[in-house]
Amino acid sequence: MLEIKNLTVSYGAITALHGISMSVPDGKIVTLIGANGAGKTTALKTISGLLKPKSGEIIYGGKTIAGQPPHQIVKLGLSHVPEGRMIFANLTVMENLQLGAYLQKDRQIVRRELEHVFALFPRLQEREMQIAGTLSGGEQQMLAIGRALMSRPKFLMLDEPSLGLAPLLVKTIFEKIVEINRQQGITILLVEQNANLALEISHFGYVLETGKEALQGDSSALRQNPQVKSAYLGG
Repeated sequence: MLEIKNLTVSYGAITALHGISMSVPDGKIVTLIGANGAGKTTALKTISGLLKPKSGEIIYGGKTIAGQPPHQIVKLGLSHVPEGRMIFANLTVMENLQLGAYLQKDRQIVRRELEHVFALFPRLQEREMQIAGTLSGGEQQMLAIGRALMSRPKFLMLDEPSLGLAPLLVKTIFEKIVEINRQQGITILLVEQNANLALEISHFGYVLETGKEALQGDSSALRQNPQVKSAYLGG
């Protein structure tokens, strides 16, 4: 569904990604793990059009999307839940969700997607008129994912969904990610510091080190890899 070939991305004179290549098959969960500064967030931002690559290809659904503006990429069915959630703090939960559906003109479809989001995250329905900035961290993460789902994506990118959350909430969020993949058939690219959890729920993984692809393989195999265990799994 998504293929990246020799992708290089720079911030001025600093190269953040050095010719990485990876693929995300349709219907799978693929995870990107690595230390802070490895280039994981840069990869997601480049795929979603927030950054322009210096060179390389990004092919989504058979079409080249590198350098396209973000709203065009969303139209193609690709949504991005950014690191730090980035909700609209001064708007209500409902207004945030409605903004996620800004490209959708059919009100019936918007209503149906809203029902799906509320079924997935009942807490959001309880809080629909609450100002988003007053939600707990876990509720804000639910809202960020719900807002992305309102655009009816076929492909969902999640950047550090466990960041700053209590362990019990992390478990809930990851269960929902699996549910989104299995029940809705949405392909997922997951960036996550909690490598153990990420490899537990994903099918395939890539390890980035200082902007380069260090390892790749089935998630179950990566969990047993001594190098991965030592660097990322505390083993």
